[in-house]
Amino acid sequence: MKIGYLRVSTKDQCEDRQVDALKPICDELHIEKLSALAPVRPVYETVISRLKPGDTFVILDLDRAYRSANDALNELERLHARGIDIQIANLNVDTSTPFGKVIYTIISALAEFERAMLSDRTKQGLEAARKRGKRIGRPPKVSDRQIRSAQQRLENGEASIDELAALHGVHPWTLRRRIGELEDHSGLEH
Repeated sequence: MKIGYLRVSTKDQCEDRQVDALKPICDELHIEKLSALAPVRPVYETVISRLKPGDTFVILDLDRAYRSANDALNELERLHARGIDIQIANLNVDTSTPFGKVIYTIISALAEFERAMLSDRTKQGLEAARKRGKRIGRPPKVSDRQIRSAQQRLENGEASIDELAALHGVHPWTLRRRIGELEDHSGLEH
């Protein structure tokens, strides 16, 4: 049997592209909705454990199932030991042949390389944005004006950190951290 596995990283992502490509060539499809970096992938684990000798594990793209070249190659060895092959549908790679095995190995390495390059480009882009004064990440829950007001009320003894945090709907630690950031920033300007 050809058993298809497809994964989307979030519940908001649509698996239609993978379903459309795998449905015509698979006997069964199994969909997982979570990050490839998740420590446990229950659908994947169930599918792998249910495969029988002679079955083919079918994926559309290598990164839909594996996090690294090591993951991909180790799983290929485990499955081959059980008499199971892997097929990467979008590249027409089938590990039941020697040629398919070598292409699978090369693709595994290239996929890991591309992930590393993407990570580096993302880090470089974020650093370039920071150098230009762009704020990275979520906006602060409490504005600078609110922090200055809270800091003044604390200094005047008008309210405790817990009271002010509750007033602004944040954890006391968040308020303390933001006051510290504002003080550090103010110190740099003087």
